[in-house]
Amino acid sequence: MRLTLALLVFVLTLAACNSAGPYFRGLPATRVTVDGSTFDVRVNGRLAEAIRTNVEYAPRFGPIRTRAKHAMEQVSGCPVKEVRGDQAQITGILKCGDDNRPIDRSRPQGDYECITLDSYISPATNELVLDLDCDLI
Repeated sequence: MRLTLALLVFVLTLAACNSAGPYFRGLPATRVTVDGSTFDVRVNGRLAEAIRTNVEYAPRFGPIRTRAKHAMEQVSGCPVKEVRGDQAQITGILKCGDDNRPIDRSRPQGDYECITLDSYISPATNELVLDLDCDLI
């Protein structure tokens, strides 16, 4: 019984290793390898998240931070101006264009018609967050 319970806990722990953070949940990940480190990168607005998915012996954040920065720049197409996190989950703040927003290549380009469903100030970024319902017109 103990062995079965231990195995179940181990499997559930591994299943959560590549879970996106709340701000990136539901977004598709792009797998990128930089200098032997493999990351699943997700981009949402001005933020990018890189989750390291490979096993490395005693990884230090310095080299991992640099590799994650390059991976986020490859996926977003924008320079990363700041990197935060740890050896496993890294968040980058993007600097794109004059208005500092990256181009979202996963969404169809064109004109949208939107209505605001909700708005609030994000405690994590201290930015206004709008919950919109939009249709491509």
